[in-house]
Amino acid sequence: MFFQKYNNKKDGVIRGYDIRSPKVKFLAVLIMAICIFMVLVCLFPAVWVFLASFKDIKEFTRNVTIFPDTFDWSRMLETWNAFKFTKYFKNSLISVAGSVVCAVLFNGLLAYGLGVLKPKGHKIAYGLVMWSLMIPATTSIVALFRNINLIGLNKSFIPLWFAFGANAFWVVLFKQFFEEIPKELLEAARLDGCGVLQVFTRVMLPLSKPIIMVVAIFAVTAAWSDFLLPYLVLNGSGKETVMVKLFSFKDTPTDAVSVLRASLFAIIPPTIIFAIFQKQITDGAASGAVKG
Repeated sequence: MFFQKYNNKKDGVIRGYDIRSPKVKFLAVLIMAICIFMVLVCLFPAVWVFLASFKDIKEFTRNVTIFPDTFDWSRMLETWNAFKFTKYFKNSLISVAGSVVCAVLFNGLLAYGLGVLKPKGHKIAYGLVMWSLMIPATTSIVALFRNINLIGLNKSFIPLWFAFGANAFWVVLFKQFFEEIPKELLEAARLDGCGVLQVFTRVMLPLSKPIIMVVAIFAVTAAWSDFLLPYLVLNGSGKETVMVKLFSFKDTPTDAVSVLRASLFAIIPPTIIFAIFQKQITDGAASGAVKG
């Protein structure tokens, strides 16, 4: 049976020998059934969008079944070419690439200063960082947009990149991870003649690959799914991202199936990334947020 595969090395809250009890076995089966049900509930919308994308508009309106009559992949290609998604995917990739670099570099530098260098007043600065977690991002969007227009960075990707370089949650993850790195390694690097930035680039970053991967994956998914700031900054510039393109469908006569296919194109990249790196996300987040 399934639960007989448990052993002492892989025991969780329910230990292997507890399964011998009928009550515990029933509880374990019940928990497993609930988990499977919740997974199905979460997956159903995405599966429905995928299957509905193979239908034409007539089949979509008259057919009440989930599965299409035929799996015609040419309809996907037609929608991709009709909406010129190659252009918008390219814009999104540029936005994501710069956002990831800024997310790792600037948040990592701030965490390095707060958690390792600890200059005078670092506790106040860290308190302000923690306090900023309570501020909804939308409350500062007007001031941010006015500053972007004032500096003249509108219609470019630079504001989108810098916005990801100031994330309090990622600063906390970096700081907690940096504090776990043995201080002897940093002292040895300084004795070898490394400066402050050299210690960061040659010691801290190579030792922080787990948390860097976590922050990078979070930044990829967040930058890809971001809509409000790209819409305010890039709208009408010809550099619109995929999410901004999807929003533009409200002003154009587009059938429902084409919108579904476009939505499917938009959710595929973050889904693939999360499916590949889900173990790194959970392990890295745990190691960065929980101190041993």
